[in-house]
Amino acid sequence: MDWDLHEQVAVFRYGLIAPIVSRQSPLSPGELQVWLKQTAARDYDIPGTTRRQVSVRSLERFLAAYRSGGFDALRPASRRDAGQVRLPPSIVMRAVELRREQPHRSVEQIILLLEESGLASKGQVAASTLSRHLRQQGVSRQKLLQGSAPADSYRRFEAQYTHQLWQCDAQHTLYLPDPAQPGRRKKAILFAILDDYSRALVHAQFYWDEKLPRLEDTLKKAILKSGIPERFYCDNGAVFSTHHLARICGQLGVHLSHSKPYRPQGRGKIERMFRFVDTSFLHEAYARIESGHVQTLDDLNRDWAAWVDYYQDRVHGTTGQTPRIRAQAGVRETRRKSVAELTEIFLWEETRKVDKTGCVSLFGNAYEVDAELSGSRVRLRYDPFDLTQVQVWEGPRRFADASPLEVTRHHDARVPSPTAHTESAPPPVSFLEAAERMRRAKWGDDPIQVADHSGGKGRERE
Repeated sequence: MDWDLHEQVAVFRYGLIAPIVSRQSPLSPGELQVWLKQTAARDYDIPGTTRRQVSVRSLERFLAAYRSGGFDALRPASRRDAGQVRLPPSIVMRAVELRREQPHRSVEQIILLLEESGLASKGQVAASTLSRHLRQQGVSRQKLLQGSAPADSYRRFEAQYTHQLWQCDAQHTLYLPDPAQPGRRKKAILFAILDDYSRALVHAQFYWDEKLPRLEDTLKKAILKSGIPERFYCDNGAVFSTHHLARICGQLGVHLSHSKPYRPQGRGKIERMFRFVDTSFLHEAYARIESGHVQTLDDLNRDWAAWVDYYQDRVHGTTGQTPRIRAQAGVRETRRKSVAELTEIFLWEETRKVDKTGCVSLFGNAYEVDAELSGSRVRLRYDPFDLTQVQVWEGPRRFADASPLEVTRHHDARVPSPTAHTESAPPPVSFLEAAERMRRAKWGDDPIQVADHSGGKGRERE
């Protein structure tokens, strides 16, 4: 197992146990056991394996390892059983048949039946090994029993307090004048993060695309405003399923989870919020666009900020409270990170090999690194919008930052380049302008500034 995979596994394991090891208050009696069972019952994308779940015993091992040796103790040790022979196909096939005959049968019961039939000798089949084979064959007990439930039966869920669970999604909301092609329209994408308990919008903003930097910008601003959530829940879209997002959540101690493919019911709260956007914001926004009062993304986000303030103070039909009041009443102690700490955590990474002259290339740019690294593979950490500053790491050790020799590209090839656009001053009239006046009267200017959505780096202030 190489260093990158070791790190992925350690980050994943820490993400699991972070709610326990990072809290300051003592656990109440029985709380740890409840947490162990709930955590073990969830499905995960586990680095380096096809397994989807972590046992209670494994969680206990992770907790003990972290308390005795810190983060490094969560890195996996080399497997001693790597050369062991897999179960014979005849045993696996018969085990699958036994499970399908009776989905409630435990692995231990199946092993007993295999031994009684003479197909397997006493002690030949380990429970963990057979359990892995059954999962790989798609006949885990959990999957078969779930499959027997009515297709339209869903369990209603609600978080117990504010910032315990954030739901995130993106919506193709409307079209604005294209700043690069006069006379044409361009799609504006709304990224939104909704607090499950209060239904409050933690942060939501329009962008020109739905790429990873936009999701990162939304999440970073939400954390600066409200602190770090315990869980971040989103769909299986490409932008939500990157290793980079998983690593960010692991370093923040956030449990990242995804809804099941073709099962959007788990995102019902944020889907209902998007429907409300369509009925109460969309038509007002298009009227402002057609009248020329909203022409740029900044114009749209100013109107959007006013609508969000209206939404936060509107009584929600399910909770019977406004999202703002419910959020304030349900807040527990929240972990926070500074802008500098978040910037470090959100850096992108690429692996490159250093040549014999001590130079390395990144997106066509040439850099010089420590001569000691010649011939080594290193990790380069950087802001995707600024390739003039690049950190250099080999394993857990950080070296001096790379020295630029030739920089022809100033941003990562996967993020958009800056595009010129003009500002327009919106005149007073419309529901959205009235909502903006109400917002300013109550709160003044928004404490988090709108980012530079033309593709440049965002600007925030605390």
